[in-house]
Amino acid sequence: MQMKKYDEKIMGLARRALDDQEAKQLSERAALNRDASRRALEDRRDTDYRQDFSIDVDRILHAHAYARYIDKTQVFYLVKNDHITHRVLHVQLVSKIARTIGRYLRLNEDLIEAISLGHDIGHAPFGHDGERYLSELCETYDIGSFQHNVQSVQFLDKVERKGIGWNLCLQTLDGILCHDGEVHNQMLQPVTQKTFDTLDRELATKKKDPQSTLTPMTLEGCVVRIADTIAYIGRDIEDAIRLNLIERSELPPDSVACLGNTNGTIVFNLVTDIIQTSFQKPYVTFSSDVSDALKRLKRFNLERIYLNPEIKTHSSNLNKLFGFLFEKYLSATQKRDTSSVIFNRFLNGMSAAYAETHSSAEIVRDFIAGMTDEYFLSQCPDSMRPVILRM
Repeated sequence: MQMKKYDEKIMGLARRALDDQEAKQLSERAALNRDASRRALEDRRDTDYRQDFSIDVDRILHAHAYARYIDKTQVFYLVKNDHITHRVLHVQLVSKIARTIGRYLRLNEDLIEAISLGHDIGHAPFGHDGERYLSELCETYDIGSFQHNVQSVQFLDKVERKGIGWNLCLQTLDGILCHDGEVHNQMLQPVTQKTFDTLDRELATKKKDPQSTLTPMTLEGCVVRIADTIAYIGRDIEDAIRLNLIERSELPPDSVACLGNTNGTIVFNLVTDIIQTSFQKPYVTFSSDVSDALKRLKRFNLERIYLNPEIKTHSSNLNKLFGFLFEKYLSATQKRDTSSVIFNRFLNGMSAAYAETHSSAEIVRDFIAGMTDEYFLSQCPDSMRPVILRM
């Protein structure tokens, strides 16, 4: 059967009509599809009625790294419990929360969705602990620190599609790089007029100095950054209660009085405050009392959940496993051992441009960072694998 032909005139008009409608309906401060910028120009047929940021969403959803979200730890690793949050759920929650805020602030929801779904795609296995172990190894081998937001851009721009990348819009990649959800900000105002040269400079700066602060170029990126915190703060509390690490009665009273003591009420109050305080403003902001309550709650989570020794029992062993695998793959890469899994599962078919522009250590970094928790463990000797707890 011959492929159906579409009326290019009608489909082209449909997309242009959407662009015109967007310019009229969205806030004057929203990012418009007509201003979307890509590294490489694309000869798009008029039959492609999708707008640029919508295309970015599609490309991220079809990325191999997105599929691997399903077995990427959010906070609690090596725990067998079907109701504990994994990263695939987290990015969906961020997207929903951020799009809700964006709708009321009349921002571009497609751009918000693209940034939300892609923002954690560079996370190493085993969450922030894995990120720290891999960063120490990267610094040892003089390739800069490892940070998941930088790696997210690396995957989408340089690794996916066998090293060709997805050619995503600048606005999308910038929002992903600048999401930094762990940093507390009461207010975020976009730094506009960025270019791809700006993006490359910020990537290099962040790798060299992990403490350097970056601000998104769009209000959409600012919303996602704040939504990232809103999505995890209460959810991590619920997971910790489910695993008997904390009790609800232990939550800081001042924060509870302002935000509530369940994930649902915390999310509702934070989102409502953002919309009310940021409406028709050139920035997104919490009110001062809500910001203070959130800051106290984040401190509680850090002390009682993220640094809780009960979830760190395998830390030393995991650190050794990261070192073991890094050295194993680095040796195989340098020796051109094509029987190694890094060749037949990662480098096989990779573009010449990728191989020519990445050192052996950078190739190993990309391979390990892309692993799911389960695949990482499958690459380790049986005698070294930690026991997965059922809780």
